[in-house]
Amino acid sequence: MGKKDKNKKKGKGAEKTAMKTDKKLAARQKKMLKKLEETDIVEVIGRLEEEEARIKTVSEEICVSAPTPRSNFTLVAHPEKEELILFGGEFYNGQRVCVYNDLFFYNVNKNEWKQIRSPSGPTPRSGHQMVGVASNGGQLWLFGGEHASPSQLQFYHYKDLWMMSLKTRKWEKITTSNGPSARSGHRMTVSKKKLFIFGGFYDNNQSYNYFNDVHIFSLESYTWLQVYIEGAIIPPPRSGCCMASAPDGNILVWGGYSKEKIKKNIDRGITHTDMYFLTPNKSAQSSTKYKWITTKTNGYKPLPLSSVSCTSAPSAMVYSFGGVMDVDENEEDLHGQFGNDLLALDLNSLTCHLIDTFKKKKSQNKHPKMFVDETLAEAEDTINTTSTDGIFTVKVAGPGGSASTLPEVPSFFPNYKSDSLPSPRMNAGLCVCRGVLYVYGGLFEEDNKQYTFNDLYALNLHKPDEWNH
Repeated sequence: MGKKDKNKKKGKGAEKTAMKTDKKLAARQKKMLKKLEETDIVEVIGRLEEEEARIKTVSEEICVSAPTPRSNFTLVAHPEKEELILFGGEFYNGQRVCVYNDLFFYNVNKNEWKQIRSPSGPTPRSGHQMVGVASNGGQLWLFGGEHASPSQLQFYHYKDLWMMSLKTRKWEKITTSNGPSARSGHRMTVSKKKLFIFGGFYDNNQSYNYFNDVHIFSLESYTWLQVYIEGAIIPPPRSGCCMASAPDGNILVWGGYSKEKIKKNIDRGITHTDMYFLTPNKSAQSSTKYKWITTKTNGYKPLPLSSVSCTSAPSAMVYSFGGVMDVDENEEDLHGQFGNDLLALDLNSLTCHLIDTFKKKKSQNKHPKMFVDETLAEAEDTINTTSTDGIFTVKVAGPGGSASTLPEVPSFFPNYKSDSLPSPRMNAGLCVCRGVLYVYGGLFEEDNKQYTFNDLYALNLHKPDEWNH
């Protein structure tokens, strides 16, 4: 008994130490925010909600150009029309972060962007999730995300659930109990009239936590269901993984990223390469009993990447694009190698293969270790600015201007150079609409430079031999 009490006291001491550390960090951050004259982020969110409430009618405006460069946004296909729908995201200009809540519809046939403004919608965010559902004329479902202050010293994580009717183009906040905790970087998919949410993280710039929990929302009862996970197999916590629903109701999860503390003020990033099926227990009386099963793919073996974009398509196919791989990592130095591989995964056979649209052009490539984002050279309206704070340089890459060559890329990736491929990037938007795969935006980093994109590429999946942009 005495030993147990002694251990308990040790635990209390550690808890007090952690609380003191958090208080010191909070005090230090408060001084910094006062120096920067930055408003408390909770107050900022309140003001943004008031601004949304002042919008009374739905309006639309034809855009003269594509949405501004961004990453960590959502891009989905309209469930009933040949349109793409883009919401939110963020952009860093080298000094400040800008977070968006703008909503755009892209008409595939007209090559036309429209911005939609709707009353009382979600406030600006990035790292959220959104899916389209073919119900009642089409719906958008959105959950979570984060709002970073301009200095990135403050973060607000959301736990709200929203639904937009695509007939009326009006948002509705779904208020119900027992939902997931606040988070971003989670993944969400729809299967058999249910939303499935997995993983994500919470980071307030003082401490962080990664999740591996599962939450299910019924699109019929509009309630969060009580989920029971059976068995000993559970994926480690992670964010930014890939997630897809199979025709049989199983949910596939693979990859992702997390970090762990190895020394004071030093964290180690972990890129996950494992794969799991979340499968319902069909023999159980309850329809909310599930278990995790480990699995692996056949065929092409992808590199260990994080921040990969992923989307589902008909005929049980899943496509993934881009991502970043950590190389030359030690405790204090981390170098990211970006890719632009496009992979296809058959959910029935779990066979993965690389879609190599570049093979016909390799003989024309005289400099195989260089790549060019050709959208910088061929479109008419230039968006090519550079901002620096003396430490970090940002280049905005979108439709426009004179040719610009991005830095040299080692040959980890087979599709590293092309005058027609999307350049290497992470956190891009990816979706399939009527048999065509679309890639939009994302970002690329090299040393102290960051490139943020607003280019749009399309690939006919029935004849995937050439990208159009």
